[in-house]
Amino acid sequence: MSEEILINVAPMETRVALIDNGVLQEVYHERNQNRGIVGNIYRGKVVRVLPGMQAAFVDIGLDKAAFIHASDIAPLKQEEDDKNGDTPLIQTMVKEGDPLVVQVTKDPLGTKGARLTTHLSVSSRYLVYMPKTRHIGISQRIEEEEERARLRTLVQECIEEEKLGDDCGFIVRTVAEGAEKPELLKDIKFLARMWEDLVQQVNATPPPGVIYEDLLLYLRTMRDLVKPQVEKVRIDSQKEYERLLKFTEDYEPNAKNLIEYYSGERPIFDLYSINDEIEKALGDTVQLKSGGYIIIEQTEAMTTVDVNTGAFVGHRNLEETSYKTNLEAASAIARQLRLRNLGGIIIIDFIDMQDAEHRRQVLRALEKALEKDNAKTSVMGVSDLGLVEMTRKRTRESLGRVMCEPCPVCHGRGSLKSAETVCYEIFREILREAKTYDTAELRVLASQSVIDRLLDEDSAAVADLEEATGKTIRFQVENIYSQDQYDIVLT
Repeated sequence: MSEEILINVAPMETRVALIDNGVLQEVYHERNQNRGIVGNIYRGKVVRVLPGMQAAFVDIGLDKAAFIHASDIAPLKQEEDDKNGDTPLIQTMVKEGDPLVVQVTKDPLGTKGARLTTHLSVSSRYLVYMPKTRHIGISQRIEEEEERARLRTLVQECIEEEKLGDDCGFIVRTVAEGAEKPELLKDIKFLARMWEDLVQQVNATPPPGVIYEDLLLYLRTMRDLVKPQVEKVRIDSQKEYERLLKFTEDYEPNAKNLIEYYSGERPIFDLYSINDEIEKALGDTVQLKSGGYIIIEQTEAMTTVDVNTGAFVGHRNLEETSYKTNLEAASAIARQLRLRNLGGIIIIDFIDMQDAEHRRQVLRALEKALEKDNAKTSVMGVSDLGLVEMTRKRTRESLGRVMCEPCPVCHGRGSLKSAETVCYEIFREILREAKTYDTAELRVLASQSVIDRLLDEDSAAVADLEEATGKTIRFQVENIYSQDQYDIVLT
């Protein structure tokens, strides 16, 4: 398995694509005027406490107040962590007007504000530093127990050498697998210095104000996405290429030889038809090579995925056809979740299979495909209705929400009232207006499609309406009206 990272830097935005064996797996956008804020640390002010929700709203300087739950507020004393395992009441921890140092764990999503925590952390290449904790954690993706124990021992030795005390903790990241003590010690020194600087900034920053901003996208790429299987990182900006080289020299010298400046005539995202793949990911249908297809629909509450055999008829029987389609769909669904960055609750409706072993293998294929995902996923199994329920951690907006906005005509519903329905609504409104107002004439303003129907298929009904009301009805096309818009004017 070989991976490649492509970085496209433009004046208004930066895009990063993760390619696995020539196939686009993930894409990241960062627009200069609307950068993501996950990982940023702010000194905010509590503006509202909600005891009934065990939560509070905090002003951190954004358009919308951010949200913090009581469980995300660090206790005043370490000993409180273990006391009964119960979360203290929110009103005992904060009150309106209190300053609060917080870190963003989720970007604002849709109508929701950012999600916050006071369990602060800062990241380096191999480690995540968590002040005021007493824990050394190891990434779950490092599976060998001997390696986990080795890394934990090395980190503990580094902590003792640096005399950091018992009030600091670390999480060892996946890329640290195989790292030696000097590399870990360098990261620990870097993080300790960074934290000292942040503590000084806290006292100097009036609320609401930003204390720490995470790295730019292309720099975060080197920190978070470059793993042993990545063979090349290509960037198409000479200026940012030089900055990336310098950053890598200080941050991860071993990765410096992976970086290449791309100077080709073709745009860098044309190399693997990335723009075409992004365009497809904005649609709701994904074609499978077998002839089957899947339909993905994202809503505010959840994402639903429906698998269909389509043109694939198989060669043996319905069970075998369903099984093969589902196996292919499992891999495609895992890729689409990453590519579209879909999170929250996800319900997958695979094609019905009678064989329990087939169901187990499809579920296993889905779980295996999801192992490559950088986001945390959890598959709950098959429900009584034959649906696969799963969750995927959501920290930033989906691809569709980043690149698109609700249709101004249908307002995101995805459908409009038919011309026939609108005509009947107009008839009812005319009857209501005729009884209420004493006027000789009514003028109907509507879209072309509605007026055409009123003058054609429904012309007899219009004549009957004129006779019943004793009023003349005239029509006027308004080209700026959508199909379900209309007005009735008294003349």
